[in-house]
Amino acid sequence: MDINHKGDVTVRLLDRRRGRIAYDLYGAGNTGPLVVCVPGMGSVRGSFRFLAPALAEQGYRVAAMDLRGHGDSDVSFDEYGDEAAGSDAIALIGELGDGPAVLIGNSMGAAAAVWASVERPDLVSALVLTGPFLRDAPSGPARRLLMRLMFLRPWGPALIKAYMGKLYPGPAPEGHSEHVAAVAAALRPRDRYRAVIRTFGSSHAAVETRLPEVAVPSLVVMGEADPDWPDPAAEADWIRGRIGADVLMVPGSGHYPHEQRPDLVNRAVLEFARGAVRG
Repeated sequence: MDINHKGDVTVRLLDRRRGRIAYDLYGAGNTGPLVVCVPGMGSVRGSFRFLAPALAEQGYRVAAMDLRGHGDSDVSFDEYGDEAAGSDAIALIGELGDGPAVLIGNSMGAAAAVWASVERPDLVSALVLTGPFLRDAPSGPARRLLMRLMFLRPWGPALIKAYMGKLYPGPAPEGHSEHVAAVAAALRPRDRYRAVIRTFGSSHAAVETRLPEVAVPSLVVMGEADPDWPDPAAEADWIRGRIGADVLMVPGSGHYPHEQRPDLVNRAVLEFARGAVRG
């Protein structure tokens, strides 16, 4: 269902069993391969505001979705996390047709993309994983307590917004203040905030166990200054060893390299996608 148009971008809703998933469709009239972009927890589909149009300009049809309970997606779902988001990505490929698709996932969205690729390998041709969380980060009792306290109201939304700001070390990307404002706005309604927090509480353990099943070409895009990992390069190398991925380490970027360094990431993703689709 189309809900409005923003220039050459069509905003649509995907009907699911217990709610609707919002997504932007770039290059709706293009005839090239399909690309589906899945953002990370707490973020919204505007995270792909640089990468999606760059792909569409090269003839791809690109759908950038919101997670359940995030952005303009509904809050009526009873399941959140990697498998739920992965199933939504699969449904979106089916809705738009012309699969298999290249799946691009950021953070938790990367885990969702991996899950979709092993659940429905016939519908996924390649994976691009930016700032990927494919296993649970090590955390001691103090960190777990801090995270629980951070999520409590009334201070929770403000602290989450501040924490997300730390994920962009270095220069802020173009449109950053508007993007952060959209993320913060999604945290204000109580029902939407509860949905986001349920997503934050999800585990990546089930996806980690399925990494040996990944059988499609994969590209890991990791910010050299990603604060979510003590050693981002080591984490990227760990993923490379599990799924045989190519790795691009992106200088001057944190957890969202596709936002902070589109000059490097767009080119690398386009080159990778062309090779993966041909191969």
